[in-house]
Amino acid sequence: MTGPRYTTLRDRHEALGATFTDFGGWMMPVRYSSDLAEHHAVRTAAGLFDISHMAEFTVEGTGAGELLDYALAGRLSTMAVGKAKYSLVLAESGGIVDDVIVYRLAETRFLVIANAGNRDAVAEALAERADTVRGRHAGIDLAVADVTDDFALVAVQGPAARGILESVDGISDLDRPLSELPYYAAASGRFRERPLLVARTGYTGEDGFELLVPTDAAAELWDALLAAGEPAGLMPAGLAARDTLRLEAGMPLYGHELSPDIVPAQAGLGRVVAADKPDFVGKAGLGAVIAGAAPVLVGLIGEGRRAGRAGYTVHLAEDDTPVGEITSGALSPTLGHPIAMAFVAPSAATPGTPLTIDVRGTRLPVTVTALPFYRRTN
Repeated sequence: MTGPRYTTLRDRHEALGATFTDFGGWMMPVRYSSDLAEHHAVRTAAGLFDISHMAEFTVEGTGAGELLDYALAGRLSTMAVGKAKYSLVLAESGGIVDDVIVYRLAETRFLVIANAGNRDAVAEALAERADTVRGRHAGIDLAVADVTDDFALVAVQGPAARGILESVDGISDLDRPLSELPYYAAASGRFRERPLLVARTGYTGEDGFELLVPTDAAAELWDALLAAGEPAGLMPAGLAARDTLRLEAGMPLYGHELSPDIVPAQAGLGRVVAADKPDFVGKAGLGAVIAGAAPVLVGLIGEGRRAGRAGYTVHLAEDDTPVGEITSGALSPTLGHPIAMAFVAPSAATPGTPLTIDVRGTRLPVTVTALPFYRRTN
């Protein structure tokens, strides 16, 4: 049995004094200095994250678009080259196997980025679904490869992110300027003669970029980003800050808001599903779900300093009837009050509904609110 893995940037993290934690089978930096300082750096300047634990798959060939349309909930075959799209891998039941981002790198080449802990599940799903497509079209040109170990992925997130990247020594030959790169799009270029993909995506609610390079270029890129970002206030940031940032932005986390027991509409992701596609894995399962009966994801806002955490129960304010459970919660560093996401009964999901949460035996008042809690203005 193998133990947790480290990314190729382990020595850089250790030199910066990082504290590590096991996340999806990887030992990842949870913080370098202060959770609050790292969180506020991303909201006011920029943060640098190592996200090399994420899993990457290439899907290539003239059948690539057809496979992704069948394998995922969205319609990927019509996506323009250079664009990205958030999508879901569904089980036959309609439950969520993983959430992914798909990039169209060329007419017949796509990149799928999945969560680290779901690497095997997504690899199996893509392989099985590719076999189904091949069975429908003898001799179809289609190849799926797990390239996770070949690449490293780092993210620069925050209002200063673009300026920092534009000043990095070694980034060159981008096929379009970062100023012209829209949200959920990617540019190809070079970093010191190594291939580079710069995507305007992220998981913090801020403007930001994710950079994919070959593994052997990761340390140089990390160092170059730190050097370019220092004058702008960039800080290396760990999983603790990433979690409070994504919670404020109302972004779901697999294993909390997403699971095989949750269908997209429950998590507010019904828009991700191209239900009019003739065939995709999970379509029949979704059709069997009774709308309006299952718990739905909502935001909760509290008062004071005590925050609800995952697993805490949610109750009606008037008679204490249990109506749901918190999936993620924290004292918001940006907003200064407790926030949480929870699955509650549809009858208790209307914004403005007063509820209570059980915090170690004490009922604390909360109010249902629409997600996200925080939205950047710049």
